[in-house]
Amino acid sequence: MTEKERNERILKSRETIRWSGEEFDSDQKLLRPQPPLTKAAVSDVIISLPRNFEDLSMKQDFVKIINDRRSNRVFTDGNMDLLTLSFLLWSTQGVKGIRGNNYATLRTVPSAGARHPMETYLYIRKVDGLKSGLYHYLPLEHSIELLSETDINDAAFLDRVTHSVCGQKWVQKASVIFYYSLVLYRGEWRYGFNSHRVMMIDAGHVVENLYLSCSALGLGTCAIAALDTDTASGIFGLDGVEEEMFYCAPVGTISAENEDKEQGFYAFLKK
Repeated sequence: MTEKERNERILKSRETIRWSGEEFDSDQKLLRPQPPLTKAAVSDVIISLPRNFEDLSMKQDFVKIINDRRSNRVFTDGNMDLLTLSFLLWSTQGVKGIRGNNYATLRTVPSAGARHPMETYLYIRKVDGLKSGLYHYLPLEHSIELLSETDINDAAFLDRVTHSVCGQKWVQKASVIFYYSLVLYRGEWRYGFNSHRVMMIDAGHVVENLYLSCSALGLGTCAIAALDTDTASGIFGLDGVEEEMFYCAPVGTISAENEDKEQGFYAFLKK
């Protein structure tokens, strides 16, 4: 790619962040059928998640939670318990109620027009009581469905996971990798060509809640924007057209003893 081609592409990409004031009739305004609020389950193996979050040991000082929030890339390869996973899913995409006649979900995070176009997928490595495998979160039921089992020692599969995050091998020690897709028409139905801007804004709401929840629980996470869309979508069998992977965040156990290794990721700043 030449410098001119690169600059032209940058300018074109900038169009996505601009809100267009152009008048148009959205599919919602045209009274076309609303897309489903969430994806339906496709698996027969559905695991209900616990909600006794009061039993979790977590920080209560909100100022400290915010102050301690950071990105972690060095995990200790430990196990996560099911209640912790349940809380992370609820705090990022949990449904608190339904607005109108199934018009919208009210969740633990804001979303433009309450469209909530994101779906949460999981590569679970080490969660007590769960098989290692690929899962999908069902927010209306607060359950997860098992899409397929994986072998935690399958080198070929781990290579695909690493490729999905553009070669960042440190993700291989996460307890769980959260993958986020966009069901595009869920946003387009209301916002048309402005929808892609607001969907990107929504992603920030979701993943910041993940960060704060991890901070409260003493876990580590690191949002990954460098996601190979085709590989990540392919891992979970998404069509890459109407629904595609967009964002990713591994979550794992951490230790203060690894601080030197964490700082190693920023060694380039000292050069």
